[in-house]
Amino acid sequence: MKHEYVCPMHPEIVQPRQGDCPICGMSLEPRIQRETGDEGTDELRDISLRFWAGLFLTALILILVFFDRVFTNYNSSLQAALATPVVFWCGWPFFERGWQSILNRHLNMFTLISLGVGTAYIYSLIAVLCPSIFPLSFREKDSRLALYFEAASVITVLVILGQVLELKARIKTGQAIKKLLSLSPTTARLVLKDKTEKDVNLEDVVKGNILRVRPGEKVPTDGVVLEGSSFVDESMITGEPMPVMKSANDPVTGATLNGNGTLIIRAERVGSETLLARIVHMVSEAQRSRAPIQKLADTVSSYFVPAVMIAALLTFWVWGFWGPSPAFAYGLINAVAVLIIACPCALGLATPMAIMVGVGRGALSGLLIKNAESLETMARVDTVVVDKTGTLTEGKPKLTKIVSISEKSETEILQLAASLEMASEHPLALPIVAAAQEKHLSLLPVKDFQSLKGKGIIGKTEWGEIAIGNQQLFQDLKIDASQLLEKSESLRKDAQTVFYIALGQKPIAILAVADAIKESTYEAIEMLHQDRIRIVMVTGDNRVTAAAVGKALGIDEIAAETLPEDKIKIIQRLQTDGRIVAMAGDGINDAPALAQANVGIAMGTGTDIAMESAGITLIKGDLRGIARAKRLSQSTLRNIKQNLWFAFIYNALGVPIAAGIFYPIFGLLLSPVIASCAMAFSSVSVIANSLRLRKTKI
Repeated sequence: MKHEYVCPMHPEIVQPRQGDCPICGMSLEPRIQRETGDEGTDELRDISLRFWAGLFLTALILILVFFDRVFTNYNSSLQAALATPVVFWCGWPFFERGWQSILNRHLNMFTLISLGVGTAYIYSLIAVLCPSIFPLSFREKDSRLALYFEAASVITVLVILGQVLELKARIKTGQAIKKLLSLSPTTARLVLKDKTEKDVNLEDVVKGNILRVRPGEKVPTDGVVLEGSSFVDESMITGEPMPVMKSANDPVTGATLNGNGTLIIRAERVGSETLLARIVHMVSEAQRSRAPIQKLADTVSSYFVPAVMIAALLTFWVWGFWGPSPAFAYGLINAVAVLIIACPCALGLATPMAIMVGVGRGALSGLLIKNAESLETMARVDTVVVDKTGTLTEGKPKLTKIVSISEKSETEILQLAASLEMASEHPLALPIVAAAQEKHLSLLPVKDFQSLKGKGIIGKTEWGEIAIGNQQLFQDLKIDASQLLEKSESLRKDAQTVFYIALGQKPIAILAVADAIKESTYEAIEMLHQDRIRIVMVTGDNRVTAAAVGKALGIDEIAAETLPEDKIKIIQRLQTDGRIVAMAGDGINDAPALAQANVGIAMGTGTDIAMESAGITLIKGDLRGIARAKRLSQSTLRNIKQNLWFAFIYNALGVPIAAGIFYPIFGLLLSPVIASCAMAFSSVSVIANSLRLRKTKI
């Protein structure tokens, strides 16, 4: 697999090798994390070593400062000797990234850190080597020069500590993906042609292989059950704890847990094609995507760093000319404090950290979020447009009745209908074909087959031209359907979908198909109404049938007898009325409407094209997931706003305090050491707040 590395704060930065982001200077992370979890641990080991080495040397420097009067003749030289490796080895990554930020013309937190630490160290080193060049304004009352080796060293160590804590917390944000990856088994039990069996590595399994899944084992890959029956725990992809019964012809998903029965399955999707692999890929992409609210932080950050550098210069200048003695020494140390405390790391981390945790939390609950924009927009959704078949209903319709109005028998009518429906892609064609197959009826060859979207199908057989569809199709073909309309009314009121059949321009029968409403739909509608969401059902079904379903569920608005292109118009109308619309669907014909909606929501039981067009996929295909997705998005957006608010307030208060605004009133100055502690605390606080989303109830 080709490995690419991206920046957690600037996902548009993609490189083929690990390195640093040219914009913010942060270490790049793998686009797709691997199961081993090694990503980030090498960096963590390196920075931890620098921290412990720096801490030891800094402790020695502080001891020297404490006994300054005892070792007067040697103290300053020893401090310089000890501070040099702390600043230039332990803190070298900061200087390297700070220099790159200047070359790339993207000033960032490392620009401020390197300037602050470098200024304190270089001033102190010159004071040791050439003390005579400094005027009285830099000297204390006893004519000694203040040295800031301990400040430069302590700041470096504290910044490194902040990086260690931040990196550990960032590694935790990727736990959702690691947890998903760890679910996949490493081996599979392959059934050979001679009926013998052997264990093989999962990577060696190919499409079409026959595999045995024993009780208590994980299903190795996506497939179809050939023999056996068992309850399978699918909670890893659906978030639902109840096991699902699987038997012959039922699909199974890789990494789900088999119960107490043995299953023989045929591998259908392997490697990167499995549902688990696709989930991992989409979650990784979503975690690196940018939410619209991030633009605010980016805009502020672009002006913030230059403003801080100007503020530091002004601080030095004001203290140097109007401060107490030694004026320029005060000016220098306060300018360093301004540079350190104003590092905008917390501001940059506010949005991406919350997005990473929120998207991962959704993935573990059966909500597959395609990008951060969809997650943010979902929080503002006030209208949900839903298709009926496969969304509100089970999507497994059955042929319930055949009403003949001709001399043709029910068997002959079913044979004719199934022959034509065999060529149709409409989901309601399946139960008609299945009913014919159950009766072992031979199908007739069909010529000149045509599918008329939203109306029906026509074709020619040896018995003549056949038309199957709704009233609109019969009107277009100038076939009198009056007799059919009378007989179909009672069927529609029972929430059954009816099809009219004509042979040679003569109506001959009615087919009734029923699709049971999902048990979870009732609860889902109630949850959405509790969140004050208006529900609009859009269906191509007859008005009477649609009204029966809508009444049973308490749907707010019903649009029946709609063509696929009408769904887009309905969504556009709602958007024109100021509604923020989410569209939930599962079929190929729903893809354009999913793309038009503010947020497209695909049912995981539907087609791949619907999932690709949607911003959010409900893996289980349960409408309750829409309410959960809204709650997750609201929690994530609230978390982002908390992070941004904290970062803004922190910097707004921190900079003037570091500049010494309270000194004339309270005699209070903020040490650069305290400033570095506060800077590290701000970043860790933002990440810790984001990690709270892992336990959010949705």
